[in-house]
Order: sequence, then C-alpha cells, then structure tokens
Amino acid sequence: MANIILEMKHITKLFPGVRALDDVNLQVTEGEIHALVGENGAGKSTLMNVLSGIYPYGDYEGDIIYKGELCKFHTIKDSEAKGIVIIHQELALVPYLTIGENMFLGNERGNKGKIDWDETFNKADELLRMVGLHESSHTLIKDIGVGKQQLVEIAKALAKNVKLLILDEPTASLNETDSKKLLDLMLEFKAQGMTCIIISHKLSEVSYVADKITVIRDGATIETLVKGVDDLSEERIIRGMVGRELTDRFPKREPKIGEISMEVRDWTVYHPLYDGRKVCDGVNLNVRRGEVVGVSGLMGAGRTELAMSIFGGSYGRGISGTLIINGREVHLHSVQDAIDHKLAYVTEDRKGNGLILSSTIRENTTLSRMEKISHHKTLDKDLEIQVANEYKEKLRTKCSSVEQLVGNLSGGNQQKVLLAKWMFADPDILILDEPTRGIDVGAKYEIYCIINQLVAEGKSVIMISSELPEILGMCDRTYVMNEGRIVGELTREESSQESIMSCILQSAGKGA
Repeated sequence: MANIILEMKHITKLFPGVRALDDVNLQVTEGEIHALVGENGAGKSTLMNVLSGIYPYGDYEGDIIYKGELCKFHTIKDSEAKGIVIIHQELALVPYLTIGENMFLGNERGNKGKIDWDETFNKADELLRMVGLHESSHTLIKDIGVGKQQLVEIAKALAKNVKLLILDEPTASLNETDSKKLLDLMLEFKAQGMTCIIISHKLSEVSYVADKITVIRDGATIETLVKGVDDLSEERIIRGMVGRELTDRFPKREPKIGEISMEVRDWTVYHPLYDGRKVCDGVNLNVRRGEVVGVSGLMGAGRTELAMSIFGGSYGRGISGTLIINGREVHLHSVQDAIDHKLAYVTEDRKGNGLILSSTIRENTTLSRMEKISHHKTLDKDLEIQVANEYKEKLRTKCSSVEQLVGNLSGGNQQKVLLAKWMFADPDILILDEPTRGIDVGAKYEIYCIINQLVAEGKSVIMISSELPEILGMCDRTYVMNEGRIVGELTREESSQESIMSCILQSAGKGA
C-alpha cells in the first residue's frame, strides 16, 4: 500500500470577517504529484501557507501530520527542516546577487561565521545541472529570464534537501516552452521519488502532470480526482471548481467596429540600459472603436515594452515614431498626458506596479483620477466610497467591504480592482497587459465579460496575452510580434495557433 506522506486534517483558518479555510482535509501520497485547483480566493495558497509555517501553529485549527508525526510549525524554517519547501508565484530572488548567492541565501555554506564561496558556487553549479540549467552560478539573476529564474528557485529548494516540494502557480509567468520544461522536470523528480504539490489555474498542465487533483471551493475541500480512475478533463475539473458547467470559456459578442481611434506608425524604442539595443523596431498598428485587438508573441518579443512606451513614455529611451489618437497626432510626455488623452494601460504586474497592496479597495479605485472625487483639492471621502462601491458591484468584486486592504484579496479580485481603477479614469482606449494572468477560469470569464462590455460602449481595447486560446477567443484582429517587430496581422478568421506560430517562425527564419 502506498505511504501517506502528508495529512492535513480539519484545517480551519479565519481572517477578520472571512473564513478562508473551513474544515479542509488533504491527503498526499509519497512520490506523487498532487494538484490543488480552485477559483481565486478558494483557499489554496492559504492552505499551503498553513502547511509551510507562514501561518504558524496556533493561528489555525486542525492538525498537520507529516511522515506520521504531528507537526507544529511556528516558522517557515521549521517546515524546511523537515524537507517541506514552498516556491511562491512571486519569485523570492535578489536581482543584483548571483545565482549561487541567491541559492544559499539564508542557508549559507561554511562555518565559524565565514562563508565558503568555493563550496557555495560548486554546489550551486551541481544543482543547476540537476534542473537542466547551464548558466554559471556566478551569473546575476537580473541577466537571466523568468523561466530560468523559476528553475533557480527549484535548485534553491533542492539545496534544502527537499522531500515535499510545493509550487504555487509555477508557470503563471512562463511561455509554453518554458512551462513544458518545468512540468517535465517535475515528472523527473517524481521518478526519483520526490513528492510535489502544485497549485495552478492552467488546467491542461494540471491534467498533464498530476496523479491526483483536489478541488477546493469557498474554503472547503470538494473532491479529490484520481488519474486513471476519474475523468480529469478540463470540463470536469471546472465543474468541480465553480459548481456548475462552464460550457463556453469566452462570452459571445457581436462586433460593432467603427473608425480608427489610435494608430502607431514606425514606433521605435531603445532599451533604457543597453545602448543601441532596440526593443521595438518600426512598429505599425492601429485599433478601432468597438474592437478588441490582440498582441501575441513569445516572451521577450517586446509587447509590454511597446505598450508602456506608448503610455506616456513610461518605458525605454530614444522613443521615435508617430502616435495618432482620434485623427490627431499627439505627443505624450508623461503618464498624466496619456490619461488626459483618454488612454489607459493596465499593467501585467498588478502587485508591483498596478496596486498599492497596503491601501484599501476604496483608495486604489480612485487613484487614476483623484480630481474627480475632490473639490478645490480637498478629497470628498463620501464620494470616494460611493464610487468604490459602484465599481465593486459593477465588477462583482468579492470583498468584505471597500475598506478591505487590497493585499488581502485573491488574485482575481485584485485584478478587478485594477480594472476598476482604470475604468474610473474613463479612457477611450485601454491597453490590457496579460489581464487574466494567475486567475481562475471563473474569474477569467468575468474579466472577458467586462472587456466585451467596454467595446460594446464604443471603447477600444488592445489585449496583450501569452495564452493563445485567449487571443483566439477574444480578439477581432491580432498582431504578432517577434524580436521587437510586427511580423503578422491576422483577422479573426485567419487566426489560429498554427498561423500565429507560423508568423513567428517565418520571421525568425528571415532573421527579423
């Protein structure tokens, strides 16, 4: 009979005004990959934070039994000492330290208060090879991509003699190629006897890699599905997550496309640090009223750099080209200029650049246009509360009140607050950068409905997304970017995963 490595029994966790976990039970078998799925705010990450000691013993009800022993973890160090290591969605790496320094930060090699650097870098190189990374451990973290940084986090976990590896949304920021590499690495670890728990909203990946899938809904365990016994199709998993059939992932829309609202001509942008390096090279694109235009491409294609440079020059140096809004050439020298011209940019990094996590929903909602809730430079708090509540109802944001801190919301509800912030600015043109990254299928559908509502009102939407099904399901027209250039423009009828990838591959073959 298979050994049970972990049991979490009757776990209940309360936050002010919220029962985040309600009598949750989880059983994990040694050597398996066990997936946790559920909507944003279901309690998945909270459960893993209880397991890892981030929420210490005494801060929750219930028992953690690991390898037959009742565990009372007071800190994350306590769980790591048992071989339980968690890798969070937001990577905990220091950009200006080397890979080797990061891997052993807080777990230094040496004795008598002195670090043995030879041992540090030699061991780091050995662990990097184990995860399939060929970079030198002397390389700075800032000089490698996000996919490789994720592998560094896994190598860092191996340095702690991990027995149970927990990965929270490990592929959220990765392209399909890097995601596949990471999932295959998990399968290799499984073959070597390691146990893994993975939290993911990408259900195709969950079905590919997991032996068992536990569904959590509204803080409670609903069911555990077993590969080879139960139906592990995406439709079946979604039914467990949302409690109903979700027959169509993308809401229907009848496009009513009007005149061109924004046009970019011969747009060129240089990297802010590396002289002579173009991140956008002669880009031409346009968007019409009532239209959703997609921008697709591999990671590093220059999509975000393009969007930010258009949005008041908030990224890059030596920006040149022509920007035309509503038939008039404009020069946007700042973010405020862009807002004044009814242009909004919804960042892909909601926690770092989009929201102030330590502030309330009310305060975040009105940040983009505070003059709209002020009289003679004096804030009208009653009006601010009214506005925040209107957007809370309009976007169906789940929260105790608009006075709740944004940092305590789930990812999907944070994304709704970010959208509310920019909708309050009343833009005519919205650039949405990865608008559904790291959120579940139910919340995604709600975001798609909001996008459809915006274009039905005659607004224009440019949607940058790494998820090809999202591009195909939502966009009326798609631009394909590769290495800073537009390498294809496809109508909805012409768009397919094959046609988009073909544009990229053909441009690479021409050396574009």
